[in-house]
Amino acid sequence: MKPAISIIIPAFDERARIGASIAKILDYIKHQNLSAELIIVDDGSTDQTAETSEKAGAEFPDIATKVIHYEVNRGKGYAVRTGLLAANADIAVFSDADLSTPISELPKLVEPIREDKFDVTFGSRALNRNLIGVHQPWRREQGGKVFNLIVKTLTGLAFWDTQCGFKAFNMHKFRPLLDVMTVDRFGFDVEFLYVANLKGLRLKEIPVRWNHCEGTKVSVFRDSQRMFGEVRQIRKNAKRGVYDK
Repeated sequence: MKPAISIIIPAFDERARIGASIAKILDYIKHQNLSAELIIVDDGSTDQTAETSEKAGAEFPDIATKVIHYEVNRGKGYAVRTGLLAANADIAVFSDADLSTPISELPKLVEPIREDKFDVTFGSRALNRNLIGVHQPWRREQGGKVFNLIVKTLTGLAFWDTQCGFKAFNMHKFRPLLDVMTVDRFGFDVEFLYVANLKGLRLKEIPVRWNHCEGTKVSVFRDSQRMFGEVRQIRKNAKRGVYDK
């Protein structure tokens, strides 16, 4: 039977915590009696992320769980696109492997799409900071605010948090757009929202509960310049008509 929801988890070197995250997701699906599948995309990990994921999924044999693995690390954006293209459901959600937004927040994103109010919904830490339990280190949190201000300035997107790793999609409308996406790493969130908005999809930023988890793969110093470059590339793509295909 076709699932109603596909949940995608991009993962890179997540052996230490992916098993617990998968167990939480599958336990939630089971106890909420959801029609759902789980897709883990192992983005060229150098540890046992894939094996750990398969073992954790096997503990819930009644829920469809698929692990996609490829040898070379391609980036989070590439992993999420791979998972979305493999999704069988009409609504797909991707979540960070650390479950910084608890899986129990899922209905906040899924229901507005199911009710045909919006086409893309995404979690936000900025709209209600009272929902943040454990904050990021001060420097990282301020860097995120600066990045989102730059995103708003360069793209015209009227959103306050594009980078929260908890987003949902009406796949009938969003799947065709994956063919024109070009950003493989951390700037992919911006491209997803930019192209969806450009194509007239209905977007909604939704406040969600969130907790900082140690072990993030994003480095403020290493990745900031790359992310800014990716946002500039999105602007160039738009001017060159890349997204008009």
